[in-house]
Amino acid sequence: MNVQPTPAAYIADPKIASLPADFVKKISDPAYPADFPEARLRFRNDRWAATIGLDHLSDADWTDHFGRFQPLSGNMTQPLAMAYHGHQFRHYNPEIGDGRGFLYAQLRDHTGRLLDLGTKGSGTTRYSRSGDGRLTLKGGVREILATEMLEALGVETSKTFSLVETGEALTRGDEPSPTRSAVLVRLSHSHIRIGSFQRLAFLGDTEMMQALVDYCMTFLYNEGGGPHDPAALLHHAVDRIADQAAAFMVAGFVHGVLNSDNINITGESFDYGPWRFTPFWDARFTAAYFDQDGLYAFGRQAEAMHWNLAQLAIALRLICPAEPLIEALDRFPALYQGHLLRRFLWRLGVTSQGAEQDRRLVAAAERFMIEQRIPVDAFFHQHRGGKCGKQPVIGEAAQAFASIVSGYRSSGAKSQYWSGDDICSMPVEAVETIWSAIAEDDDWQPLFAKLEAIRRLGAALRE
Repeated sequence: MNVQPTPAAYIADPKIASLPADFVKKISDPAYPADFPEARLRFRNDRWAATIGLDHLSDADWTDHFGRFQPLSGNMTQPLAMAYHGHQFRHYNPEIGDGRGFLYAQLRDHTGRLLDLGTKGSGTTRYSRSGDGRLTLKGGVREILATEMLEALGVETSKTFSLVETGEALTRGDEPSPTRSAVLVRLSHSHIRIGSFQRLAFLGDTEMMQALVDYCMTFLYNEGGGPHDPAALLHHAVDRIADQAAAFMVAGFVHGVLNSDNINITGESFDYGPWRFTPFWDARFTAAYFDQDGLYAFGRQAEAMHWNLAQLAIALRLICPAEPLIEALDRFPALYQGHLLRRFLWRLGVTSQGAEQDRRLVAAAERFMIEQRIPVDAFFHQHRGGKCGKQPVIGEAAQAFASIVSGYRSSGAKSQYWSGDDICSMPVEAVETIWSAIAEDDDWQPLFAKLEAIRRLGAALRE
């Protein structure tokens, strides 16, 4: 499901710095980190630091690199704020870009993937508009929790790599102010978004559009040197992003802001703002208070992903005929259904009985969760390996599910984890409790205890 962390050597590979200057100027602008009053290390992700050979850093060196942004050895000396456009709640906006972050370094992991280290809250850039370029400490804590939980649940996600408290008092309209500040570093498989292509289409720049396609195909999809067929890139993106939509559903996750500038070309989830996990299997559940029409509700996320991919196809029309792009787009529904079945059975811990029977199982499970109002995490915990839960089978939907799942075999080891009553979940109340301990008493223990519980869940699922 997800690449697992494995130790490797540090291999700097700043590909973007080796590209023609005209190309780099069209997709980014120089950025400069803020001079923060302090840099206090709060979280370092040594599991993933080991995959890029940085786990050996002392806390002081770590803080210098990821709080004050002294360049890593052999890596980028000039951070870059990425430029892009995007549809935000279906309204096109040509005035956006990295307003509080930048690309800081590129390296190879233990599998040879090219990865980016990017920031959030590192100061103003050309694209900050009226923003202060900062991140609240609470926002950083929430991103740690989101990425760790999604990773455990098999979702391809950026990794929260570092969180450094920066000693500023920030004013925000949606939380008590002044509030504490931080700078976050995330480890991602690229910072190229659908909005990056939309920007070049808006500018009508055919040469740079082809160069961006070639960059993605060569360095992100490992297809060798260009020139590359734009439709081939769309085929890759459709598959990856259909899988991302399916992964959100099986995790019970609602991203909240699935704008085209928040969709990574590699199908890796990132940029966590008003995220939530749905308490129940409720298609109408939304994460953002401002999503009053439910555009990005739990049950509409696949629709949103497909729509965003259509915007990528429209952008690629600048250098590609329509027919092969339409062919790629039309694959989305079937790919999404296939990924949904695979991921649902993976989390349930049972082996496939064929697509038709698997569809019946998933449909019965959904009806069961809806009728009985079973929390999503509790359902998967109680029925892991195809077993029936501890509650009596009462009701038509419950009996239908029990009848179907009884014909499935467990897909792996029956960990003792699933026999306990300690169900790992991430309701918004738990997030607020963790933050309250930090805000009121500077007590970080509840956060680290939760991370331990999440990683135990991830280990049990990987069995």
